[in-house]
Amino acid sequence: MTKQLPICSLSLDLDNQWSYMKTHGDAGWESFPSYLDLVVPRALEVLDRFGWKITFFIVGQDAALEKNRDALQAIAAAGHEIGNHSFNHEPWLHLYTKQQTVDEIARAEEAIEAATGHRPRGFRGPGYSLSRTTIEVLAERNYLYDASTLPTYLGPLARWYYFHTTNLTPEEKKQRKILFGGLREGFRPLKPYFWEVGDRRLLEIPVTTMPIFKLPFHFSYLLYIATYSPALSLLYFRSALAMCRALRIEPSLLLHPLDFLGGDDVRELAFFPAMRSNGTEKRKFLYRLLQVLQARRQIIGVRDHCELASMVQN
Repeated sequence: MTKQLPICSLSLDLDNQWSYMKTHGDAGWESFPSYLDLVVPRALEVLDRFGWKITFFIVGQDAALEKNRDALQAIAAAGHEIGNHSFNHEPWLHLYTKQQTVDEIARAEEAIEAATGHRPRGFRGPGYSLSRTTIEVLAERNYLYDASTLPTYLGPLARWYYFHTTNLTPEEKKQRKILFGGLREGFRPLKPYFWEVGDRRLLEIPVTTMPIFKLPFHFSYLLYIATYSPALSLLYFRSALAMCRALRIEPSLLLHPLDFLGGDDVRELAFFPAMRSNGTEKRKFLYRLLQVLQARRQIIGVRDHCELASMVQN
């Protein structure tokens, strides 16, 4: 009898081309250029080859546009969970007022349900943005979980790199001054835990970072390391998974659309790490990483992870 592997939840933040351009301060994002017709079929093909059902966190603005309907409906038709990734995909969501937060989340819910037929029960903030206000709104709207935290000490370094490569005005930089969080983010737990909101509770499923060191090991990070050394990237990934197993951490990992794209696919996003790579070669290495994960973990969606973690917590 084959021994069952420990679980790992997997999700894909379906950030679109316009949202990256907007955050980067590039002109032309207002026309909402999209690569979903390219990314979604590639992602679904890979997931189908592995037989995995994961969670797609969808941006409400994309769901509201007719040109994206076929791609988003294909995700739902393939049996993947649909999550809420905000409406406007602004990584400064944590600065919103209570009413702005309510409107942002509710508007995304309505657009996503209209496009896919599924009302989201899980949420991830853009750029891992989270606030007490967001937690309260999610609990009040009966969400099952939030998945916005990234426990790492590297937030200030990521913010420096972001500012160094953008075309932002001083005012826009001020607006984004706490983007990606500070050092204290590294002290957040790696295992699921509950937020207490009055008589309600909301489960937090953190995006897993390397235990002890709190270094990221989501796939965009691994693909960036691979631009310098594929062997080092594989060693890094195997080591992080081994540390999770030793400390009985059931990881929650994530993919991004750019993991399936190269600079030859979307030249406007060449400023991103690992986007200098050829798309075909990049996807081949991503497939190798996913094979490593398949050999070590049983892959589930974030909602299933939430349900299993809730049973343990209760």
